[in-house]
Amino acid sequence: MPNVKGDFAVTGWDERTIEELDGKAKLTHASIAQDYTGGLEGKGTWELLMYYKADGTAVFSGYGKFAGEFEGSNGAFVMESDGAFDGGAARSKWSVIEGSASGGLKSLTGEGTSEAPHGSTGTYELTLTKS
Repeated sequence: MPNVKGDFAVTGWDERTIEELDGKAKLTHASIAQDYTGGLEGKGTWELLMYYKADGTAVFSGYGKFAGEFEGSNGAFVMESDGAFDGGAARSKWSVIEGSASGGLKSLTGEGTSEAPHGSTGTYELTLTKS
């Protein structure tokens, strides 16, 4: 059961095409900035590689760093993300990279999901543990 829920707002999106494939498909790189509210309070940055299919759907993978507050402690951690965009919403799985957490979140572990309809906001649900 998720113990952390909240929202994020996309505050920056810089995407560039790496390669056009067969005229309709493409491989891109996106740098994304987000503000988190709810169980996580802070800022995030993501670096994602995306493969857009000819039908406009996509799959993506990458890493993101969260910096801010969780349960009264300040720190940072890095998450791995894998997901897909079905033309209407992006859904992804997130997992904290072991050993990546720092500051007051140094021992943090966990995983969860996010969902973002096409636009600038989304939601997340995570199960996080501080030992």
